[in-house]
Amino acid sequence: MAVSVMFSLKSLTKIPKPHVPKTPIANLLTSPSKSHLKFTPNFKSSSLSHFTTIPKSKSGTHFRNLTVRSLFTGIVEEMGEVKQLGVSSDGGFDMKIRAKTVLQDVHLGDSIAVNGTCLTVTEFGQEDFIVGLSPETLRKTSLSELEPGSLVNLERAVQPMSRMGGHFVQGHVDGTGEIVLMVPEKDSLWIKVKADRNLMKYVVPKGFIAVDGTSLTVVDVFDDEDCFNFMLVEYTQQKVVIPLKKVGQKVNLEVDILGKYVERLLSSGFVDSKKFEIVKVKNSYFLKELGFQPLQLVLLFLSL
Repeated sequence: MAVSVMFSLKSLTKIPKPHVPKTPIANLLTSPSKSHLKFTPNFKSSSLSHFTTIPKSKSGTHFRNLTVRSLFTGIVEEMGEVKQLGVSSDGGFDMKIRAKTVLQDVHLGDSIAVNGTCLTVTEFGQEDFIVGLSPETLRKTSLSELEPGSLVNLERAVQPMSRMGGHFVQGHVDGTGEIVLMVPEKDSLWIKVKADRNLMKYVVPKGFIAVDGTSLTVVDVFDDEDCFNFMLVEYTQQKVVIPLKKVGQKVNLEVDILGKYVERLLSSGFVDSKKFEIVKVKNSYFLKELGFQPLQLVLLFLSL
């Protein structure tokens, strides 16, 4: 589904004032009022102030768990429909989703990417499944805008024999972006997204990015506006939820993990302490440490 078309539209540089619709979950995140969104007798209303406050550790430092439990490709398998939402008895938030394809071989504890967010299946039936949403997930993703009837992108975690049709997507949402412009061009659709500057440094023209779990190719980057754009062809528009959203709504963003590794490598001083030369493998260029065996380099490339 990735698109690599270069195009420039003057209208894409204008950012209209956003309008963000209020949704049940958004209300829960901003108000401690009781929720009526219950779908099992075990759910109870409770204060959700902990959804908007992050408890401090003794050291005052917060660490994010970056362990890779599952891997996705960004190729959406189907669009599911949110059936019910509710506060669970343990103070978390549960969501029931109607689906078909992703239920074909589902098991308890399986990981399913919902709009690009890796979530764990806690219960399932013949036509739907339930996932739990932690306070941190609601704070960091656009799932807080969902409501009963909303459509969501769904993808199961890849298996060893799965085809890599998109790019490496972990399901660890880095943050949200805001749709600032949607412009049709014939049967395609240009979409422009504004994101935090800390994320924009990883966004490059012709590079990969996962938007609501969809593997896409960035077309242009507008550094002065902290924005980037991409184009959806007609087929993709029919298979993902992004075109159904409106200007002002949020989308989940996960930048290419390879950019983070390169940044870490450069900031660690490792590169300065080694001698490298540029080598070419399968039309791609790599930094090769002098004395590094060619076979090892090829194996490294194949493992990426």
